[in-house]
Amino acid sequence: MFKSQEATVKGGLSRAAILEHALRLFRTKGFDNSKMREIATAAGAALGAAYYYFPSKEAIVQAYYETVQSEHESRVRSALSESTTNLRDRLGLVFHSKLDILRDDRKLMGTLFRYTGEPDHPLSVLGPATRTSRAQSIAIFASALGNESLPKDIREFLPTALWVLHMGILIFFIYDNSAAQQRTRKLTNGVLDLVVGLLRMVKSPLLKPFRGKLVALLRDVDLLPQTHEILKEEPQ
Repeated sequence: MFKSQEATVKGGLSRAAILEHALRLFRTKGFDNSKMREIATAAGAALGAAYYYFPSKEAIVQAYYETVQSEHESRVRSALSESTTNLRDRLGLVFHSKLDILRDDRKLMGTLFRYTGEPDHPLSVLGPATRTSRAQSIAIFASALGNESLPKDIREFLPTALWVLHMGILIFFIYDNSAAQQRTRKLTNGVLDLVVGLLRMVKSPLLKPFRGKLVALLRDVDLLPQTHEILKEEPQ
């Protein structure tokens, strides 16, 4: 192996180790109580190396967000390629696989979600700093629609609506102390049954004018992101 290649491999391993140990500390000690020096020590890395890969703890969390989205996308893509399920099953797959990924991170999520009310904070799930991760997540919901027969306007706003719905479920998930968060699972299934039933009604041509006004309104207030453009313009 050439030295440059070896350095690249070692660098990748170091970054992964720092991320892994940082998340472990965040989960046990909490985000606020974990220090960069502790993270570096736990990962067996120099403090300078930790700051080289992650300029701040917030940068570590950004990497965590990206890891979660990548894992979610991988699971959904693999499962969807293996079967041709109906829309209800596909949506269930997307929602429940996200809960599976985050099942051990409820405490960490509770800490991070508090920044949602600070639009300029780098960890706000609704802020500009997480725009790409948000677009990636919305794209996953779009993929679940597959070749479903849907009017163009519904297909345009539905992925964003599903993303908003899943964020609400995640908040419930954080507070759910039932065994294995079964209340959240039950809520998810019940809500998705209602969503699919509602879609059958709103697909009616009689509601097309209403849907058009809804899409226009969401565009006007910038609540309908062009996901593919975001992912194309911003680095992954």
